Amino acid sequence: MATGATLYTFTLHLSDIDRGVYQELELRLARHPSETAEFLVTRLLAYCLEYEEGIAFSDGGVSSTDEPAVLVRDLTGRITAWIEVGAPDSDRVHRGSKLAGRVAVYTHRDPAKVSAQLTGKRIHRAETIPLVAFDRDFIDSAAAALGRRNTATLSITERQLYLEINGVSLSTSVTDHLLG
Repeated sequence: MATGATLYTFTLHLSDIDRGVYQELELRLARHPSETAEFLVTRLLAYCLEYEEGIAFSDGGVSSTDEPAVLVRDLTGRITAWIEVGAPDSDRVHRGSKLAGRVAVYTHRDPAKVSAQLTGKRIHRAETIPLVAFDRDFIDSAAAALGRRNTATLSITERQLYLEINGVSLSTSVTDHLLG
């Protein structure tokens, strides 16, 4: 018998000083059985760093083959931002780049390996796609602090993240690379 997704709830205070975004968020994330806690944390951080009106987690999450982990739709339902997490397949990034005006990849893995996996592949507008990497120890510590119900504060200033999750305080810098 297949195991179903596990639901995680977050009460999150987001202060993105770099972009002038200040929000109180109540989020529910379904963690697919094949999804690691590190992937879940990276997906949550991608959502926060990309936060704007119309943002949503995809319905299928990690198991979805036709949608990214996070996407942004305008009022007409058209996808305006395609946000991949982890080490996506080049075909998915290519498809997203053709569908959306903006694409980004967020990873908790070694950015050099993720970039190498995509280099030389056919990806529409690859030179404009940011690869955003988080420090592995930061992601591992945040994943270890996860519970089914979570209270978190995330502050972003000058590409430095300050995360408090369930009483554990962490910080890291965000490193940006380009795919192309």
